[in-house]
Amino acid sequence: MHSVVVIGAGVTGIQAALDLADHGVRVHLVEREPSIGGHMAQLDKTFPTNDCSMCILSPKMLDVSRHENISIHTCTEVIGIDGEVGRFRVKVRKNPRYVDEELCNGCGDCVRICPVEVYNRFDAGVGVRKAIYKPQPQAVPDIVIRDNDHCIECGLCYDICGRDAIRREDSPKEAVIEAASVIITTGYDVFDAVKKDQFQYLRYPDVITSLEFERMMNASGPTGGEIRRLSDGKAPASVVFIQCVGSRDIPLSRPYCSGICCMYALKNAMLLREKYPETGVTILYMDIRAYGKGYEEYFERAKSLGVEFLRGMPSGVQVLDGSMLIRVENTETGKMVELRPELVVLSVGLEPARDSRALAASCGIPVSESGFYQSLHDKLDMVATIAPGIYIAGTAVSPRDIPDCVAQAQAAAMRAFLDVLRG
Repeated sequence: MHSVVVIGAGVTGIQAALDLADHGVRVHLVEREPSIGGHMAQLDKTFPTNDCSMCILSPKMLDVSRHENISIHTCTEVIGIDGEVGRFRVKVRKNPRYVDEELCNGCGDCVRICPVEVYNRFDAGVGVRKAIYKPQPQAVPDIVIRDNDHCIECGLCYDICGRDAIRREDSPKEAVIEAASVIITTGYDVFDAVKKDQFQYLRYPDVITSLEFERMMNASGPTGGEIRRLSDGKAPASVVFIQCVGSRDIPLSRPYCSGICCMYALKNAMLLREKYPETGVTILYMDIRAYGKGYEEYFERAKSLGVEFLRGMPSGVQVLDGSMLIRVENTETGKMVELRPELVVLSVGLEPARDSRALAASCGIPVSESGFYQSLHDKLDMVATIAPGIYIAGTAVSPRDIPDCVAQAQAAAMRAFLDVLRG
């Protein structure tokens, strides 16, 4: 049976894999992280319905894990693609997990006994994890991974594991997957807010990114769903969201709009007002881009909940008399406004996933000036590339929201399915 390789297992890759598998196609879902799910697994709610993110994603993750036509390759990177449509050879490298995937049952005994705590990237650094850990509470596959770089070799995890699933030694393994076509859904990275030094991110503890705010708001996150200032652990009385951090920024070579920042700021502002009705919330913006179905109504709902909107971009964040100060011109009135927020949230934009240029070079497809993969035509064919049989979808192509990612995943899956039929 001809197979398809899907590179990247966020919501886009998951949807493409499920559509193909349901049509009887063998799918190899390749993900470099220890669990599938991507960035959507980090979110609390989704706009414009405020539905629980994992309530949507988790069933799809389980469907992927149980589907007889899907093979999941986690901790795996693509290091080369050659061949042509119908006869691709995808070379992959499986990085060490230091855990026997067949023996581990995800009980978590080793995690509880591990004495080492380090930065947790899934929680955007707000929380910590152990040196042996499960990537997230609803990880698929439901097994742990040992971080050999931070492990102190105390031996406690080896002793407590009744199944002898933890390996003392492990090494990378390379393999070649033959496929009729390839779908690239490698997603995005978030902008590093340190590059906008005027906002004092990492200098002032109460200046955080939108992703850190998402992890705080999430009930399964490091704070149990409570919004707290990192400086003193107290709930903030006033919060300011600053838009377009790393988007529409020509000096930083990011002239594009990230597409989702306005909407996720509206979502987070509304959730904050609903949970903490006494907290003042202000959004500083250049333009509110509520372009999708129900999005303008969502904007109006935010205003009705008491979220204040101030049109203007601040020059920076300062500390004066022990509190943060933001001076900004209201461009609608021409007046200068001074804000004294207790928490500042930077709405960081999206950028191409790391190593996307290397992957593009390995399979002979171009990237745009912004670094995202270049489709065959920006309007008429957004999933095909100049390389027949290689398709792109989701935020690997350009910034977009979850419904658009899912729709594009379905389009790419059907194009790949046609290649399988022809092969």
